[in-house]
Amino acid sequence: MSVPEQRAERFGRRWSGRRWPGRQGPVVAVVALGGALGACARYWASLIWTTPPGGFPWTTLLVNVVGCAVIGVFMAVISEVRSVHRLVRPFFGTGVLGGFTTFSTYAVDIERLADAGRARAGVAYLGLTLLAALAAVWTAVWLTRRVLAWRQP
Repeated sequence: MSVPEQRAERFGRRWSGRRWPGRQGPVVAVVALGGALGACARYWASLIWTTPPGGFPWTTLLVNVVGCAVIGVFMAVISEVRSVHRLVRPFFGTGVLGGFTTFSTYAVDIERLADAGRARAGVAYLGLTLLAALAAVWTAVWLTRRVLAWRQP
């Protein structure tokens, strides 16, 4: 089903002949733009706080935890306060924060630690990142909801 006409037929839809049927074109564009901005911010963080070869990847850990906290705040705000433009969530949530957080680099960092003979540090990093990221998003959502409830009359 690599041909758009076949996919459309399979799902009972007509192929419109456009590259992005419906309203997906703008969504793809804002995700790409947001992803580029987020990746630049992550790269900037790696330039500011470099990790020496074989060293513990504190920068990646911090970026992932901060990104998870920000997405917790963002999702709580847009779901609790009011509706936002349809492109805000894909731009900021998927694009910017998806480009900023870097679980692919996280996997490479674990491999580098193991290759440097620091397998225990790699396993610790694996668990620490997972726990810290989940704690960050949960705490951010909880705190944001409390602040929003406190601010409402």
